[in-house]
Amino acid sequence: MKTCFGYIRVSTQKQGEGVSLQEQKDAIEVFASRQDLEVTQWFEEKETAAKSGRPVFNKMLRDLKRGMATGLIIHKIDRSARNLKDWAIVSELPDHGIQVYVATETIDFNSRGGRLTADMLAVIATDFIRNLREECRKGMRGRLKQGLYPFRAPIGYLDNGRGQSKTPCPQKAPLIREFFNLYASGQHSLRSLQTEMNQRGLRNHGGRPVSLHGIETILNNPFYTGLIEIKRTGETYKGIHKPIISTSLFRRVQNIKLGRSGPKVTKHNHLFRGLFRCGLCDRPMSPELQKGRVYYRCQAQLCETKTIREDILSDHISSELLKLEISDEDAANMIRKWDSGYSLSSNDDLRKSLQLRISATEQGLSRAADLLIDGTLDNETYLAKKHDANLTLASLQEEIRNLPDPKEIESNNLKFIELMKNLTGLYESLNPAEKRMFVENTFSNRTVIGRKPCVEPYSWVTHAQDTLCVPSGEPDRHRDRTKIVSDDILALRRVLKLKEDSSQRNDEAA
Repeated sequence: MKTCFGYIRVSTQKQGEGVSLQEQKDAIEVFASRQDLEVTQWFEEKETAAKSGRPVFNKMLRDLKRGMATGLIIHKIDRSARNLKDWAIVSELPDHGIQVYVATETIDFNSRGGRLTADMLAVIATDFIRNLREECRKGMRGRLKQGLYPFRAPIGYLDNGRGQSKTPCPQKAPLIREFFNLYASGQHSLRSLQTEMNQRGLRNHGGRPVSLHGIETILNNPFYTGLIEIKRTGETYKGIHKPIISTSLFRRVQNIKLGRSGPKVTKHNHLFRGLFRCGLCDRPMSPELQKGRVYYRCQAQLCETKTIREDILSDHISSELLKLEISDEDAANMIRKWDSGYSLSSNDDLRKSLQLRISATEQGLSRAADLLIDGTLDNETYLAKKHDANLTLASLQEEIRNLPDPKEIESNNLKFIELMKNLTGLYESLNPAEKRMFVENTFSNRTVIGRKPCVEPYSWVTHAQDTLCVPSGEPDRHRDRTKIVSDDILALRRVLKLKEDSSQRNDEAA
């Protein structure tokens, strides 16, 4: 009696839970009994045969070539291989004295005609897989164009079945929002953010703490803003799922990750790290702890700017804020201007400005597509430009949605007046991390020349009498200096958010 290996396979783990494997095994056992063959070892695999490199399949071939069996029994041709590379190895086994049997087919591998028939069946199986793969890709592209994500939901979203959009997870979505806000604050490196979020209870799909690679994957995924990005092709699509974070917050996070903005994490959590630069050589002022005091130093050896103490910087900021505060008379004048409807005109101007920028971005994307068709632009560059344009469009559309109605304008104007009447008091009431954010969003240019600090306020501070309204929405900003109006408004939103948080803490303490 000849000894043989029995090989059975299904394409996925889920199929392995059904009856397919057992049916294949039963058919092979019946065939072996009729042909007077003995199956000495079974090789069971739950993996697609469309690609080569299956571990169980390769081990079986090695054992056959070592003489551990004289034959191989498979259920069907497509159970052994659905790619021509693996089939070439199987079809050559008879040349090495190893018999190949197909339980459901009468194929003689010792004859030329039999081997030709087997080869033709293998080619058909390979073509079937190629066609199936193409149809699957076509279906996925259709889903993506509909705004649906046909893959597993990212952490923070829930799967709702085929043809349904992903929905924010009630438990994880708030943690994802905290996740991005914490990194955007500039207070965390990737490792410290991993530790912090694991302590707060963020878990991956398997219920385990999120790995460092998982942390970076979340930060790089625009899915949380409502966009779908396919990494393999570089394509982006507008999703119909509900965003968890704003596009402006996502862009700010990307800028921080790429080192284009935001402070760097240091060993000591110094108050103004990364905020001030030398006014002479434009190098960053690096913080150092010396004899219990923090000094900010320009690292250029020949630069006249050397060091300045942190407390001097803080006092200078307080004095500058005091100069910017408005009086009760100024506040009354501002209210009269706003009551005249002047603020609504400004709101309309801002809406028109945003719409013009949307139109310009869409035209730029259209020109890039024309260049791609003409062959002037390569596909990789086009996809990169398309990705950036989609993010910009999402951000601008988000700003238009956040433009307030007249009631919101009145409420926000009152908040703004209260803010401008007590800038110094608000600054002193904040914790160090909030102070950093306050300074970053109140003063655009922060330099030190020699031993003299210099700060340049944003226009929303210096032109308080002309400030027309304070739009509501996400208090986040990015670093694109070509969008001065939008950046000023976003900076103001962040400062107002700090004021609300401070007032809430005071109320809770009382």
